[in-house]
Amino acid sequence: MPKDDLPEPKRRNKTLNLADVLAGALDPVLKKRGFASRDIITHWTVMAPEPYDKVAVPDKLVWPRAERGAEGATLVLRCVPGHALAIQHEGQKIAAAVNRYFGYVLVGQVRLSPEPFTPGSGAKPDKRPQPSPSVQAKVGAQVADIEDDDLREALRTLGHALLSRSRGNAGS
Repeated sequence: MPKDDLPEPKRRNKTLNLADVLAGALDPVLKKRGFASRDIITHWTVMAPEPYDKVAVPDKLVWPRAERGAEGATLVLRCVPGHALAIQHEGQKIAAAVNRYFGYVLVGQVRLSPEPFTPGSGAKPDKRPQPSPSVQAKVGAQVADIEDDDLREALRTLGHALLSRSRGNAGS
């Protein structure tokens, strides 16, 4: 069979959107929180009225159990401390904005979660352990002769990290 007659192999290394890749991992977690899809979380800043788009985030949707006439779920919001009273008073306005975005009655009422929301709460604190005094002394003696302050500080940081890691691994 000549080379020209061979079928072109299927490409396996196609590019994928990160949202599509994570969808499979996030969807089961969101379903446990009562969300049928990611829309209410990903588009919250678009659908929520000002200033609630910045001071609150959806935590979960609680669907009514065995009530035939009940319309809409209860949207539980996490809010920045100090905004809870305003959100309680404006709950129907927030529910109306969410329902307007979706085009049907999704949210019947809004409640507050006991857990607060702090903007930037996803940022991880710096958890670098402080080196022991013996490591600080050893590294300090080795970099003491370096004249350039920036270079000396960079080497000191590197030395602390390397010696702390090697001592941490030796104990495990």
